Amino acid sequence: MALDAVFRDQWGRVLATLVGILGDLELAEDAAAEAFAIAAERWPRDGEPTNPTGWLVTTARNRAIDQLRRQQVLAAKTKLLARDLEAGPAGPEALMDDTAAIPDERLELVFACCHPALALEAQVALTLRTLGGLSTEEIALAFLLPFDTMSKRLTRAKHKIRDAGIPFAVPPDHQLPDRLAAVLAVVYLIFNQGWGGGRVDLAAEAIRLGRALADLMPDESEVLALLVLMLLHDARKAARLRDGQVVPLDDQDRGRWDMRQIDEGRALLRRAMARGRTGPYLVQAAIADLHLYQPRDWRQIAALYGTLARQTGSPIVEMNRAVAVAEIDGPEAGLAILDRLDLDHYRYFHSTRAELLRRAGRDGEAHHAYRRALDLAQTEPEQRFLADRVAETAPSV
Repeated sequence: MALDAVFRDQWGRVLATLVGILGDLELAEDAAAEAFAIAAERWPRDGEPTNPTGWLVTTARNRAIDQLRRQQVLAAKTKLLARDLEAGPAGPEALMDDTAAIPDERLELVFACCHPALALEAQVALTLRTLGGLSTEEIALAFLLPFDTMSKRLTRAKHKIRDAGIPFAVPPDHQLPDRLAAVLAVVYLIFNQGWGGGRVDLAAEAIRLGRALADLMPDESEVLALLVLMLLHDARKAARLRDGQVVPLDDQDRGRWDMRQIDEGRALLRRAMARGRTGPYLVQAAIADLHLYQPRDWRQIAALYGTLARQTGSPIVEMNRAVAVAEIDGPEAGLAILDRLDLDHYRYFHSTRAELLRRAGRDGEAHHAYRRALDLAQTEPEQRFLADRVAETAPSV
């Protein structure tokens, strides 16, 4: 396996193992980076070890001990780690052997990164850095922030974990549902930042994180459902833009959809449904699947949005239900729902309302709604699409 592939696949696992050993996220991250740098120098010359992950963990652990000794601090921890290294089957020789089992502690790491004591933006950045292996530069670029701002955000988050004693552990059973919901929300936020913002790299990162969570928690229906939701949306990315403009779902070239990814998502959806627990992500995944069929079953979609609205209380869900209702009962029925919602800050509310107004023949109101959506649009493809709609609904001179 090429080193870059090992890095992408194993960075999170190596770092999680080191955090479990060292109890210090910053020290573990420095040691992991040094181990990968040494691998980049030695592996092309000496060949890849039989157990790359074990080699990286052992090398990083040795470097961490060296750093502690050089600093002449944490002497007790240094002695404890040294004894651990010298102890029989868990020593470096065992880890480098191709039969050695490296404990997978990524789940502990992701719960630490998404701890409620951290601000949401810190949770997102730290998850991308630790589990995804993205550099500070990459994360700063993805979120359109200066490097120094993102670097300080990450440093503050790591210090908060250390100073507040945030546990490196899976929460107890009574806390798990709420904490898992926070983890899934962070991953989905990362996906939407990539999907809605046109940065497909972040969408791909979120899917990688979703796969890791599904591997670690295969019996959690909401974990599987979130992965389904991301896979089904991402499968349409090649058809989503044309000539730099957003292409509505009904106008997309279905031949450009990734059917293997859709089939994978549907297989996972069946697994999630078989668990017998219907959470918000499972409902959203089922809706996303229904949207891929032609013709669409709008009554079933509207019913599922109704279920999701009761689960979440979200006005954005109600907005989406309004679209389905408009397909069944006409645009005025959908507008009646939209007019009850307080979503003036949300760009998709205005573009949705504008489309229904246009379909209802109320072009003057549609024009103003499209202009409001254009004012709030964040990406060039959206801006071009909405600018065209503004022009189309402009009053004739």
